[in-house]
Amino acid sequence: MNSGRHPTRQLMLLGVAQAVLFIAGALLGRWLGLALGLDAFGPGGYTNNAIFGILLIGLGGGGGAQLARAWYTRKYGSPRS
Repeated sequence: MNSGRHPTRQLMLLGVAQAVLFIAGALLGRWLGLALGLDAFGPGGYTNNAIFGILLIGLGGGGGAQLARAWYTRKYGSPRS
């Protein structure tokens, strides 16, 4: 790589991978929450079940984005170098 910088195409790939896996992870968190009876968007307002459902969606989305970053780092090296 030239002067330690990643090409724009590779960085775009990182961004797309993070976006896709963020959505996939958030959906998995939502489905897991529904399977456990934790409806984040239920009609009851901010109950404990809704809060834990929101937490699962956030953890799933964040986990997906981190998975994409780990894949990129393993394949191309750290984008911060």
